[in-house]
Amino acid sequence: MTSTRRILIVGGGTAGWLTAAYLARFLRLSERSQLEVTVLESPDIGIVGVGEGTFPTIRSTLQFLGIDEAQFIRETSATLKQGIRFVDWAQAPAAGAHHQFFHPFEAPFFAEDLNLVPYWLLQDPATRAPFAEAMTLQARVAAAQRAPKRAGEAPYAAPLNYAYHFDARKLAALLAGRARELGVRHVEATVTDVALDAAGAIAHLDATQHGRHERMQADLYIDCTGFRAELIGRAMGSELKSARHQLFADRALACKIPLGADAVMESCTVATAHEAGWLWEIGLNGARGIGCVYSSDHLSDDRAADLLRAYCGPGHEDVAMRSIPFSPGYREQQWVKNCVAVGLSAGFLEPLEATGLVLVEAAVGMIAEMLPHSGPIAAPARRFNELMTARFENIITFLKLHYSLSRRPEPFWRDNAAPASIPGRLAGLLEEWKLRPPGRFDFVLDTETFAFFNYQYILYGMGFATDLGAGRDDFPRVDEAGKVFAKIQRFAERAVADLPSHRALIQQINAGR
Repeated sequence: MTSTRRILIVGGGTAGWLTAAYLARFLRLSERSQLEVTVLESPDIGIVGVGEGTFPTIRSTLQFLGIDEAQFIRETSATLKQGIRFVDWAQAPAAGAHHQFFHPFEAPFFAEDLNLVPYWLLQDPATRAPFAEAMTLQARVAAAQRAPKRAGEAPYAAPLNYAYHFDARKLAALLAGRARELGVRHVEATVTDVALDAAGAIAHLDATQHGRHERMQADLYIDCTGFRAELIGRAMGSELKSARHQLFADRALACKIPLGADAVMESCTVATAHEAGWLWEIGLNGARGIGCVYSSDHLSDDRAADLLRAYCGPGHEDVAMRSIPFSPGYREQQWVKNCVAVGLSAGFLEPLEATGLVLVEAAVGMIAEMLPHSGPIAAPARRFNELMTARFENIITFLKLHYSLSRRPEPFWRDNAAPASIPGRLAGLLEEWKLRPPGRFDFVLDTETFAFFNYQYILYGMGFATDLGAGRDDFPRVDEAGKVFAKIQRFAERAVADLPSHRALIQQINAGR
């Protein structure tokens, strides 16, 4: 950079400190006297910490930041996550029977010249293996509470794709320490005023710390103030575009309870549907993070609390719950003049599929690459806003897929299946997918968080029917496909036998072995 650039990140938490550490690392902050990165964090405002699950991209991000994987696992009470198990989504439980399916992180088994999906679709639905189990060994590995890797394998590498569950507050502390090591300045103070210049850009911030006032100026202001959106919303006037007409959930209750020494330590998130939303369960090292997501139009707060207590089980009737109201949606203008929003201030969609941190990673990656070395700081704004809008809209489409296919009878679920609530793009794809499976040309990867095979896992896990009967003769390699399906099952059995239990691996890492 030929002239000084000052970047002021307002707000800490995971979003603020991840943004700071990433920019410091990418822009080589410690080597450049012409660049300043500061985090302004209020000691009076806590971390929301909604969703303590991640997407596999976090491994590359942590590795890029130079954070040791074992250190990360130990310092954030982290466990490994291989996907999501969905319980009671397709249909309500009946006579004690629960429908469930698995959405693994591992892509379906790939054969060079043989697409297995049509051959699975043409099998007898009454006898074929569940889609994820037929297409990848990860479903069996996760069901057996095995880990996706062995202790001796390289950091951030494994035979199977994985992410993490973690304690959000502990992760923020770890990222803060790394950001400071990379040269980020930390100021603890509370913003009291945001002043705009004649052009409507931010001229400066006024902040107070222990009665002392400080005026802070920057070239770029990054809003990581969470739902408050102090800069992008209150000061810059960028409005939230609601997604409530498509995603009805607008409340969450969250709690943590101890994980017993003999309790199962799952290596996946468990998402269990209820009458007006769903419950999450995330296994941390020593604790279970449990939450109830629901629509306030379909369920009372008291009923939601009852559902959460019942899920926690006996002995937790008095568990402390944190209420988290939210407005599902996003800002179409996330970069306005010299202010850009990252994290909850940019938008929030319910924590289904753990997209919150993925959106932070996407935003900060683009900011780092697009940041001009000189000239107008807002030059990338139009392109940034286009890409982030597309990403939010595509995530809404994917999340809505989970709801729109349900056959549950309750009003919440029937409203979700109503055509008026289904995004037009999704409705069109569902019509096409009645006659063919999702494919790579259905999606533009640069604006997608989820690939075509993620849609396949949800579609066929929920029982969606793709009719290839008229083209059965186009798929003559039935015997060959059968041998590949059998090989996947053999590989799965071997993996279950060879991989350590998830609990054993986490204990080994925490013991420093």
